[in-house]
Amino acid sequence: MQFIYPGFLFAFLALAIPVIIHLFNFRRFKKIYFTNVRFLREIKQDTQSRSRLRHLLVLFSRLLALTFLILAFAQPFIPVTNSKVESGTKKVSVYIDNSFSMDAQGKNGSLIETAKKNAREIALAFKPSDQFQLLTTAFEARHQRLVSREEFLLLVDEVKPVASVRKLSEVLQRQQEALSSGTEKGSKNAFVISDFQKSTTDLDLRSDTSMFISLIPVAATLQNNLFIDTCFLSTPFVQLNVPAELTVIIRNAGEKDVENIPLRLTINKVQKAIASVTAKSGSYGETKLTFTLTEPGWQEAVLSITDFPVTFDDNFFFSFKVRSNLDIISINGKEPSPSINNVFGNDEYYKLRNFPSGQIDYSSFPSTQLIILNEVATFSSGLIQEIQKYVKKGGTVFIIPAEDANLSSYSEMTDALGIDRFAQLVNTEDKVISIDSKNTLFSNVFDKEKGIPENLDLPVVNRYFYFTKSPNSTSQMVMKFRSGNAFLIASDLSRGNVYALASSLQIEAGSFARHALFVPILLRAALQGASEISLPLVIGHDHDFTISDTLVSNDNIFHLYNSELKFDIIPESRLLNPNTIINVHDQINTAQNYQLKSEEKLIAIVPFNYDRKESDLSVLNKDELNKLTSLPGFSNLSVVEADGKELSHIISQLNEGKPLWKYCIVLALIFLAIEIILIRYFNRLKVAAS
Repeated sequence: MQFIYPGFLFAFLALAIPVIIHLFNFRRFKKIYFTNVRFLREIKQDTQSRSRLRHLLVLFSRLLALTFLILAFAQPFIPVTNSKVESGTKKVSVYIDNSFSMDAQGKNGSLIETAKKNAREIALAFKPSDQFQLLTTAFEARHQRLVSREEFLLLVDEVKPVASVRKLSEVLQRQQEALSSGTEKGSKNAFVISDFQKSTTDLDLRSDTSMFISLIPVAATLQNNLFIDTCFLSTPFVQLNVPAELTVIIRNAGEKDVENIPLRLTINKVQKAIASVTAKSGSYGETKLTFTLTEPGWQEAVLSITDFPVTFDDNFFFSFKVRSNLDIISINGKEPSPSINNVFGNDEYYKLRNFPSGQIDYSSFPSTQLIILNEVATFSSGLIQEIQKYVKKGGTVFIIPAEDANLSSYSEMTDALGIDRFAQLVNTEDKVISIDSKNTLFSNVFDKEKGIPENLDLPVVNRYFYFTKSPNSTSQMVMKFRSGNAFLIASDLSRGNVYALASSLQIEAGSFARHALFVPILLRAALQGASEISLPLVIGHDHDFTISDTLVSNDNIFHLYNSELKFDIIPESRLLNPNTIINVHDQINTAQNYQLKSEEKLIAIVPFNYDRKESDLSVLNKDELNKLTSLPGFSNLSVVEADGKELSHIISQLNEGKPLWKYCIVLALIFLAIEIILIRYFNRLKVAAS
C-alpha cells in the first residue's frame, strides 16, 4: 500500500490526545461521609469495572475513527504496478488509429467509433486541469501540442479515417517527444488505441521509462478482406491492335475462401476485360485478363473488385504508355549493319536511325527505346557518360563488339553499365548449346507448354570474346557455348537493361546474324519496357516521383490534375540531371490516376494507391500483445482490455492504483457511529441503574 499525500500521516500524533484524556481523569471528586459504607462496597466495585469497560470501548472506537479519517486524507492506494504515482498535473497522450483498417466492424459498431469512445473515457479518467495530446495516423501539425481536456474532446469528435499508415514505433516516438516537451513536472501517460495489425506493430524503440504506455486493442468481429495486391503485363510491351495479357495477383486476407468474385479492367474509362477471381483463405490467387488497344499514348487503367466490409482497397490504379512507334538508334563503328537494317526496316512500327560513332545526336537519347552499339572500336568518355545516364533512366542498350575493340575502353563502358568485361578474342569455333528461356528476350518465342525443342539448331561462332567478371557486375548468362563461356549476357542497371554479345555480326564471325533467333532477340530488346506498368505510388509514403523520358527545364510549370476529383495542384519540381523530380508532399489523399501536365501537354499518368499494409487484417491477439510487455526496456508497458467495463475506471486504477480513501471514510463514519451507540447504551444503563 502507498500514499499519495503521506504528509498527512503526521496527524497520527493527534491520537495521543484522546488517550491522555481517558488515562487521566481531571475531574475533582467530592467526598461524602457515611456512618457505615459496608453495604455499598460491592455496588461500588461493580460500577467501577463497568465504567472502565465503557471508557475503553469508547476510546478504542474514537481512536479507530480518527485513524481512518487521517488515512483518508493521506489517500492510500494499492499500486497495480511497481511504478510510482506522482501528484500534480499529468501529461496524457492518446493515439487513435484512424487508418482504413479501423473501418472494420466490431461488437459496438465501427472500430474507429469505438476508439473515439475509448479516447473520451480516458480523458474523463483524469482531472480537467491535466494536459492532453491527441495523435492520429495523419500526424497533423495541430495535434503536436498539449491542450485542455475540453479542447481534447472536441478534437476527438473531428477524427475521421485517413489513408496514412504508421508503425507502432513511430507513434510511440511522437508521443514521447510531445510528453517530454515543456518544463512542467508530472507523470507522463501514453495510450495507443488500435487494432494492432501485425504488419504495422513493431517496437523498434527504446521507450522513455518515465512514460507509462497503455495499449488498448479494439478487435473486429470478422476479418474478411479480398484485395488486389499487384499486376503486371505478361510481356514488357503492348502493341496497338495486338492482344495483350495482364496478370493480376489477388490476395485473400480473410478467414473464408472466396470463389468467382468478378474482376474488371477499365482503361481510359472504358471496360476492356472481365474475369472471375478465386482464392483460398490466407493465400493468393492469380488471374489473367486479355485486352486490345487501338490508341497510342498514356493509358489510365484501374482494376476493380467488389468486396465487403473493407472497401478502400477494391480498386488498384496503374498506368502505362503505348508508343505509336519505337525509335531505335544504331551507333556504328564502321558501316551500318545490313542485318540490323533488315530487322527493323520491314515494319513501320520501328524507326531506325544510324549514327557514326563520331557524329552522335545525344539529344535524341531520351525518346529512344533501344541503342545498339554496333562494332564501335573505342568509346569516348562522353559516350560512356551519356549511355550510363540513358540506361539509368530506363533505356536499353545492346552491345555488339568490334573485333578490333580497344579493350581498355570497353572495360570503362562495361564497368559503368555493371556487366562483365570483354577479355581476349578467342579464335576457336564454338557452338551455343543452351539458352535461358525465362529471360524476357525469349517471351513467347517458344511454346509455353513444350518449352525449348531438344533438337533446336543453335548458332555456331568462329571467333568471340571471352567474358571476365568485373567487381560491380550483375550479369546473367542468357546463351552459353559448349565450352561454358557466355555468348549473350544481360544485366539490369537501375530501371534499364543492358545486353552484350560475345561476337560481332560479321559473316566470318559466325552464323548468329543469319539465325532464326537473331530477329526475335533484337525485337524483344527493343520492346523492353516499351509499355511497362508505372510503379504505383503509395499515399502517405511516396511523396516524389521521377520523370525520366521527357526533356524539361527549370522553367516548366507542372500541374497534377484529376478532373473526376476536381483536383489541381502545382507540385514542387526540380531538375536533377538527367531526371526531373516531382514532389507532391502530403497533398494526395485519394487513390486515383493523376495527369501530370505542362503547358496543357500530357507528360505522364501518375497512379496513387492506398497502402496495402492496411489490407492485411491479421492482428496481434491478447497473448501476443502481452508478450510485448516482457520486452527489454518496456517494463512500463501494459495491455488494457475493457471487455465491456467502463474504461475510465480501469484507467484510473492503472495509473493511480486501487484507491482506498473511500473505504477509509466509510470506516471512520462506522466507528464514529459505534462511539455514539456505545455512549447512548451506557447512559441508558446508568439511568436504569439509578
